[in-house]
Amino acid sequence: MINVENVIFSRNNKDILKNVSWSVNKGEHWCLLGLNGSGKTTLLNVINGYIWPMKGKVEVLGNLFGQTNIPELRKEIGWVSSSIQQKFNETDTVLEVVLSGKFASIGLYEHVENNEIEHAKSILRMLNCEKLQFQNYGVISQGERQRVLIARALMSSPKLLILDEPCNGLDLIAREQLLKYIEKIAENPSGPTLIYVTHHVEEILPCFTHSLLMREGEVFSQGATQEQLTEANLSSFFQHPVAVQVQQNRTWIALKEYAEERR
Repeated sequence: MINVENVIFSRNNKDILKNVSWSVNKGEHWCLLGLNGSGKTTLLNVINGYIWPMKGKVEVLGNLFGQTNIPELRKEIGWVSSSIQQKFNETDTVLEVVLSGKFASIGLYEHVENNEIEHAKSILRMLNCEKLQFQNYGVISQGERQRVLIARALMSSPKLLILDEPCNGLDLIAREQLLKYIEKIAENPSGPTLIYVTHHVEEILPCFTHSLLMREGEVFSQGATQEQLTEANLSSFFQHPVAVQVQQNRTWIALKEYAEERR
């Protein structure tokens, strides 16, 4: 699905990505974990062909960069991020926003067939947003917007779905609701491979079989999620002792000094 080998990307004489290598196989769902400035979004931009590495090899969905049509490839990749959320006209209806995903456009300018409208409605139904279809995008809540954008990304039946910090700005209830629907997508055997990007360990759902930990533009570690989210590995990753608890098959962490002070 993704094969990145020894990728280097620099900006203003600063290395943003430093010899990054990463492979994602079909049937795997990955979490990309890293603090702000770790290079996560830059790596996503490389995978989508929005920026070009100075060195290294990039292959996505069997297409070797430099020998493929990037705009055509992007039609097979769904991407949900906060930057996309702000680009839509607030008077567009939810249904129009979702349908625009069929054409990878911001706004709906193409004629749509009845079967495409029904497909959009079925995706909204799966994400419990069908009742919103005729509401203006600008009046729905932040959590609802994120679900609508995921529905839009699914409209083209992508092989790869990238969720770039989708829970940013959500309260606890909205976050957990969104995570529930993301897990539902992951459980669909005919659904896309998921790449979930976050800097919050507790958002890593059991469905994410593998995790890539990035720090300061480098791969810190990668592999099976259970092996990555140990107390020793996370303490080393965050460069601070952390306490780890596993509840409901999810990992929760706290800084050890803070936990000890509370006791």
